[in-house]
Amino acid sequence: MTVSSRNSMTTPTRPAREAADVPAVFAERFNSGQPQAVAEMYAPGAVFVSPDGSVADSPESIARANADFLGLGLPITVRPRHVYTAGDTALLIVDWEIEGTGPDGQPLHIRGTATDVARRGSDGVWRYVIDRPVG
Repeated sequence: MTVSSRNSMTTPTRPAREAADVPAVFAERFNSGQPQAVAEMYAPGAVFVSPDGSVADSPESIARANADFLGLGLPITVRPRHVYTAGDTALLIVDWEIEGTGPDGQPLHIRGTATDVARRGSDGVWRYVIDRPVG
């Protein structure tokens, strides 16, 4: 499954009801350009491991880490490679790309393979507990 588009006019509200939904729901929220929509993809106590290896371990620091990517104003495309589920925990291996004209007017192409861990909450919604975009 490949998911891509950028539409900041709509607030995405679809939750990830299955572990395999997490990448697509994240992409929809990322592509909305709305930081709060992205923030809702993270469970309480989640961590975001930046490409440089630094760890964001609070909602505010995770929002700052994602702001660098969101600030590009470009859509993300995700291609899940593997989803392994054990009860309420899942390991997600996802290829992703951000491509287009950057804020400086220059072509931009960033890609990586994320290694993420998601957990199903008591509300039945899957959220990231560990997000490692380049793992």
